[in-house]
Amino acid sequence: MTESDRPLDALNAARNKRVIVELKNNRQYIGKLKSFDIHINTVLDEAEERENGELKRKVGTVFIRGDAILLISPE
Repeated sequence: MTESDRPLDALNAARNKRVIVELKNNRQYIGKLKSFDIHINTVLDEAEERENGELKRKVGTVFIRGDAILLISPE
């Protein structure tokens, strides 16, 4: 395994890019990935909250607890 094969490296590559964060409660947040830590606690800027694919509201900057996240994907 090379250094660039670690999971956190994939998140580092997505920093300052738009990502989709899917939560265990079927909500999605789409926004610019600003930061994260080893627990995958995540901060998004310019975020929108979606539920079942429908835009619910624009939330701006949002902090998401890592234990609520199901997946993070590039938009």
